Amino acid sequence: MLSILFGLLAAVSWGTGDFAGGLSSRQIGAYSAVFFAEVIGLVCLIASVPIVREPLPPLNVWVFSLAAGGLGVLGLVFLYQAMTVGQMSIAAPVSALLAVALPILIAAFTEGLPGAFQLSGFGFALAAVWLVSQKDGDERPHLERLSDLRLPLFAGLGFGLFFVLINQASTQATLWPLLLSRTGGVLTLLVIILIRRSPIRMVRKALPYVLVNAVLDLSANLFYIFAGQAGRMDVAAVLSSLYPGGTAILAWLILKERISRAQTLGILSALVAIALMTI
Repeated sequence: MLSILFGLLAAVSWGTGDFAGGLSSRQIGAYSAVFFAEVIGLVCLIASVPIVREPLPPLNVWVFSLAAGGLGVLGLVFLYQAMTVGQMSIAAPVSALLAVALPILIAAFTEGLPGAFQLSGFGFALAAVWLVSQKDGDERPHLERLSDLRLPLFAGLGFGLFFVLINQASTQATLWPLLLSRTGGVLTLLVIILIRRSPIRMVRKALPYVLVNAVLDLSANLFYIFAGQAGRMDVAAVLSSLYPGGTAILAWLILKERISRAQTLGILSALVAIALMTI
């Protein structure tokens, strides 16, 4: 039950953080919004080191954590690129499904198959991830070219490897995997920004949204680690990946955006998935 609770808290935090990140991106651009949120999170983690006083972890935790942060940021870059050059209705759900499928497959080999009810819950959760990623007019996404899948698949691979690697790193520590993965993410993003020569800017109106995004993204990472420490990696990853539902609900409540029929079905499917996993 603790794993389920922490997984849901991670989903809520990521969903709300993404909503705030979307608002900040409208004002300063996606790369600037992600960069400042990552840096603020890193500063908070560095400041907490003398407070938490967690001993330095072994080398493998450093390697897994740095790689997780770098791959997670690469996943974001691929997703943004896919949404720019391809169809958004394909990019978001395909990347999300692969991100969830990878931890499920790896956990099946390392931890064994889950129970029948959990497996059924996974099915409903995968359907929910696809459906809640759809927006108005996206109920019937289609591919114009098979190559449109390339970038979403790379994005999903990056997200999925982040789930797996950060889970592996957090078996021996908690604070250091967070700090090191955020360090890897910031460094990777900085290199990408320099290569692409993307301008980095901040305006006062965007700062509150950036701060909210930074805090909630950091909280989501922590809740995901707790979920993995309390139970199975696949359960933690599946529940954490329901975050698009939270973003859709906030957009409906605050921005008065319409929730599509597909998103409504996705939210209902997510509730069924949660119920099945608690049995």
